[in-house]
Amino acid sequence: MKNAWRSGIIFTAINLLTLLIGFGFNIIVRHQLEGQTGEFGFFQAGLAFVGFLGLPLGIATYAVTHYIARYHFSSESARLQGLLAGCRKFLLRITIVCSVAAVALVEPLGHFFHIPRVSLTMVALVCVLAGFWSSFITALCQGLGWFKRFALIALLSAVVRFAFGTSAVHFSPLAEWALLASTVMLLSNLILLFWKEQFPRNTGTAISPWSAEMVQFIVLSAAYVVGSNCFSQYDPLVAQRYFGGVELDNYTTAGYLARQIPTLVGPLLAVLFTLRSSRKQHHQNELLDQMKLLGLYAIGLVFNATGLIVLKNVGLRLLGQNTPEAAAMITPLAISMVFIGLLQAIGTWALASRWVKISLLYGALGFAYWLALLLFGRNSTDLLRVMPIASSLALVILFAVWFIALRLNRITVQEPEKT
Repeated sequence: MKNAWRSGIIFTAINLLTLLIGFGFNIIVRHQLEGQTGEFGFFQAGLAFVGFLGLPLGIATYAVTHYIARYHFSSESARLQGLLAGCRKFLLRITIVCSVAAVALVEPLGHFFHIPRVSLTMVALVCVLAGFWSSFITALCQGLGWFKRFALIALLSAVVRFAFGTSAVHFSPLAEWALLASTVMLLSNLILLFWKEQFPRNTGTAISPWSAEMVQFIVLSAAYVVGSNCFSQYDPLVAQRYFGGVELDNYTTAGYLARQIPTLVGPLLAVLFTLRSSRKQHHQNELLDQMKLLGLYAIGLVFNATGLIVLKNVGLRLLGQNTPEAAAMITPLAISMVFIGLLQAIGTWALASRWVKISLLYGALGFAYWLALLLFGRNSTDLLRVMPIASSLALVILFAVWFIALRLNRITVQEPEKT
């Protein structure tokens, strides 16, 4: 893939517009729910709950993305066509199994995380099931390198979510309607029909993806998805379990702003993942692009965190929660998200490089981090004390192991000689 880092910048620029629309959506919804204490917190916790229930299929999607990318950027086009057909069947079966499991587990998990209403739990289930049946879109776009199209679909989804969610919450100011908008926006995936002629044709026999290589991808993807979600997405579930009222609104509002720090530059990791997954990953030109992506990502994290700390009162005021308590939460959350973003970058590199031990370590560190939050974050003060300490410790451990692996694998980058 030529100039991957430039594709990453374009992807990030479109993603920025998408996030701005999402930010506008949260601003309007927050004000529409202003008279209902805790509703905005319930909405954010509901989103985290949807991600928690969707974890198994997220793992399968990453594995399939990795598998497609591996053969798409090689000369084995015939094998790619057969694998695409086999992967579609694989994802269909996994989707059915995960849908049944979600229906069975939604009630006990909702009780454990103190989801306040049965109606909110049921809406979360609808969101999960709809997300399951659209998950192949992500695997297709990323695996085939359709980053710009993927970004455009995400942009359209944000517009649909904005239009439906703000209208629905205006007439009925409940967290359920805001959460349901995340299901309606999935209709934007239908735009892929415009490019149906460019889909790879199944000209041969479907090839089963089940192999030793695919099992390895699933193990690696499981470690990565568990680690990433535990680090960056599941702290609202901890808040929902232990907090309430104004404290929950303060934390979820500050947490929403802080999570944008890695999200804003997240497309760079999507490009890195696909490029690193290809069979040309050790070519000097490819390695140079990969390191540029990592460098841009790290700079973006620091820039975003600094901007949030400086402009925290502006962001909180826009979201209607500019309280001293919420403002005090921004700095520790921003610092934690920089550490978490760097952890995700190393985890992405390890996953795409098929470094099993480092990927498993990343997943274990993510689970240990979330477990620490559950055990010691029983109020906002304790939670915000634990987050930067636990995330920085995890980063030190993972970076040290990753650096050693780079040296052992003799991975170095030199500028190519000009001819």
